[in-house]
Amino acid sequence: MKVGVTLPTFSPDAGAVLDAARGAEAAGLHGVFSFDHQWPLGHPERPSLSVHPVLGAVAAVTEAIGVGTLVARIGILPDEVLVASIEGLRAIAGDRVIAGLGTGDEASEPEHIRYGLPYLGVASRLERLRAVVERLRAAGIETWVGGGSAATNLMAQAVGATLNLWDASPERIARTVAKSSVPVTWGGPVPGSAGEAASQLRNLGEAGATWAVWAWPSSLERVCEAAALAGVELGGAGRQ
Repeated sequence: MKVGVTLPTFSPDAGAVLDAARGAEAAGLHGVFSFDHQWPLGHPERPSLSVHPVLGAVAAVTEAIGVGTLVARIGILPDEVLVASIEGLRAIAGDRVIAGLGTGDEASEPEHIRYGLPYLGVASRLERLRAVVERLRAAGIETWVGGGSAATNLMAQAVGATLNLWDASPERIARTVAKSSVPVTWGGPVPGSAGEAASQLRNLGEAGATWAVWAWPSSLERVCEAAALAGVELGGAGRQ
């Protein structure tokens, strides 16, 4: 199993994000990821750094760690711009890029309304997502799909994209892995203690998850301690 973290992008401090990415690479984590939100969910008064410029800068100041979106949402950018943005990131980071993509849901709809962005129906968003995923996979870019609904999960399998489940229980991961023909990754909040986090890693690994991506923690040291307790090898940053 590989371990990553999301970056602290719900802040106007871009320097802190770059420091976090450097710290994650130095700690031997396998990947850093960025959300694609106009603000933290439920808090429109707070800032959020734009995902693609952030990851371009992160790729430029790191050397080996995986760099990815988790997830870039259909409808925030025109599809052509989304594809070009990820291909541009690949030009900087090479094969370190992981393109996490998703349709979004009702929780993100207010962001579209506030900024006058299109918010299409589920079927339209899923159709556009499939087209973008197919293009990126054809270009040789590792692609994850933010899953959950049966239709999205089936689409990910049909196009051969890795399926990512957010804050899913190990039991749900195991059920999904048992039915899936593609790899399954996990993302979610980090538990309160290193021991709890280590237990979560062990359970996710036993369930078949190939990645665990924690939301930005209060301490990278706790992430490393949890990985050590769980027997997850760090130190070889990047996708191998």
